[in-house]
Amino acid sequence: MTPTQFIVTGYLISIIIATFLLLLPISLKDGVQLSFVDALFTATSGISVTGLTVVNVSETFSVFGTIVLLLMFQIGGIGIMALGTFLWMILGRNISLTYRKLIMIDQNQNRLSGLVQLIRLVLGLVLLFEAIGTLIFTIYFHFAGYYDSWLEAFYHGLFHSISAYTNAGFDIFGNSLTDFSHDYFVQIITIALIILGAIGFPVLIEIKEYFSRDNKNFRFSLYTKLTTSMFFLLLLVGAIGIWFVENELYYADKSWHEKIFFSLFNSVTVRSGGLSTMDVSEFDSATQMFLSVLMFIGASPSSVGGGIRTTTFTIVILALITYALGRSEIRIFRRSLKQDDVTKSFFIFTLASMTVVASIILLVSIESSHFSLMAIIFEITSAFGTCGLSMGITSELSTLGKFIIMVLMFTGRIGVLSMLYIFQVKKRKENFHYPKEDIIIG
Repeated sequence: MTPTQFIVTGYLISIIIATFLLLLPISLKDGVQLSFVDALFTATSGISVTGLTVVNVSETFSVFGTIVLLLMFQIGGIGIMALGTFLWMILGRNISLTYRKLIMIDQNQNRLSGLVQLIRLVLGLVLLFEAIGTLIFTIYFHFAGYYDSWLEAFYHGLFHSISAYTNAGFDIFGNSLTDFSHDYFVQIITIALIILGAIGFPVLIEIKEYFSRDNKNFRFSLYTKLTTSMFFLLLLVGAIGIWFVENELYYADKSWHEKIFFSLFNSVTVRSGGLSTMDVSEFDSATQMFLSVLMFIGASPSSVGGGIRTTTFTIVILALITYALGRSEIRIFRRSLKQDDVTKSFFIFTLASMTVVASIILLVSIESSHFSLMAIIFEITSAFGTCGLSMGITSELSTLGKFIIMVLMFTGRIGVLSMLYIFQVKKRKENFHYPKEDIIIG
């Protein structure tokens, strides 16, 4: 198998194993039954860290079942090769060149050097942020009176911290974060964890290097500048856009601070978080379409999020502006972009758009008599962007509809290019070329 086929197979095997673990009686609460399709859907959603669910997690799964879910979040969020490398290092095994190639593909890197050190830093950052989040939530849940016992506070704090950081979107509160819609402390910490997970591991590592001051001549890479700028620009535009549309609608009877936190939290979580402080079906259809676009864009590359990623969207926009101005070279931050990166970005954007549109048409043809077009568009983009927000139709989808959503969640997690590379065989060298000829475009 090619490295891409090997990694995709690894994720598929993980989903199958997780499915059967969730079907075990020890994973379910007394008297609860779970069908194979619903278990498969939950496993796919967990491994792809999406958060769309067909069952209520708190009412369905036991403590053992939630532990299985947490392991799924780590596999999907950190990456199967990163966890495998961690196990290899614990066992004292050498990381072979073939294994390094797998890490490179799984972590969306373009060079082999420094991959083992990258994995060490990624795992260290993940454990650090999840531990800090767990500690904060445990202490706060107990002293704020949400849970009387420390054990129960720790249980909910641990699950929520990992779910937020990996952008999994699952919850064991029973109704996502609706009960915390006016608890701004919980929202702020959750927002911080979602951003730390979605902004991308390379960005976090470069920030760490910047503050360590080991290298006095350190400068941020073009990748970090591009993805960070677009990431926070989209957060700002998202919050302002939601406020602008909903100010006289859903926000009509809300106070100024409620408007701020509803807009900010939705702008953050819609990128790939999946946790919600309100029912998004109460938003106007214009807002729902706007959120669908943000979910389609998704998070940064080499992060726990899905979608076409921020760099792809940035390069497409820059290319359109450059072409409109009559220039031939894309320049940003005193650097020029490689033509291969521009071509790859347009390829990903086009392929992702075709995938989403085809999925919408297919799901509408199956479910049009039960759900509105807007609800289906929202569900499709949420699945592709591995976001997890829903207008409440997930559990009511037909079996075929659920399989469509599962394929989209998996595609959004591993990337449309990886899905395409599954069918790729070894590259063949072209022995000859035909003459080139101009065609009329536009």
